[in-house]
Amino acid sequence: MTVRDGIGMTSERTRMRMIEALRADKIVNERVLGAMAEIPRHVFVDEGIASRAYEFDTALPIGHGQTISAPIIVALMTQLLLEKSPMNKVLEIGTGCGYQTAVLARLVKEVYTLERIAPLMDKARRHLRDLRFYNVRYKHADGHAGYAEGAPYDGILSAASASHVPPALKEQLAVGGRMVLPVGVGEQWLYVIDRTDKGFIEQKREAVRFVPLLPGLAP
Repeated sequence: MTVRDGIGMTSERTRMRMIEALRADKIVNERVLGAMAEIPRHVFVDEGIASRAYEFDTALPIGHGQTISAPIIVALMTQLLLEKSPMNKVLEIGTGCGYQTAVLARLVKEVYTLERIAPLMDKARRHLRDLRFYNVRYKHADGHAGYAEGAPYDGILSAASASHVPPALKEQLAVGGRMVLPVGVGEQWLYVIDRTDKGFIEQKREAVRFVPLLPGLAP
């Protein structure tokens, strides 16, 4: 047995209970559920709180004032992103500890991910390497600017809330692509933005709570 297998509250049985809770709470995309069933969320958090890793509606601290999103939020955002069609290339804003990155990397061909806090990016890189994810490209960067080198993207997902939709992200979204991100300061809402050949279509969805998308880099 390895650390990734888990025991007790980090066991595969506990993980499957999380999956059933997600399925009961409107997560219907079986590919998303399958990816989350395979990925050991407990290895992405500190050992002291690993026993809470599979609480489906609980966000947990990962240091540096950041959190790992609750599984229900990861599942919902990923489901919304992939709702229309499969995707080959996705940009993630806010790598954090790398759990959402891992879910995306299980479901799409290529993931480009940005993180402004260097130690978090390094930790995420180690987690994903240990779990043998080799289709992820990392950049220590301000999320507002996106990752122009890899554009255009079929999908963009942000794990931090901006005061408005960053123009660079809209520019880097391919025609036919979709962006899912929280928007707002104080009161935050999840937005789904589709790019068509005629422009952008925005849908305001669920109320959410995310850490803010901050400018600049943190060493």
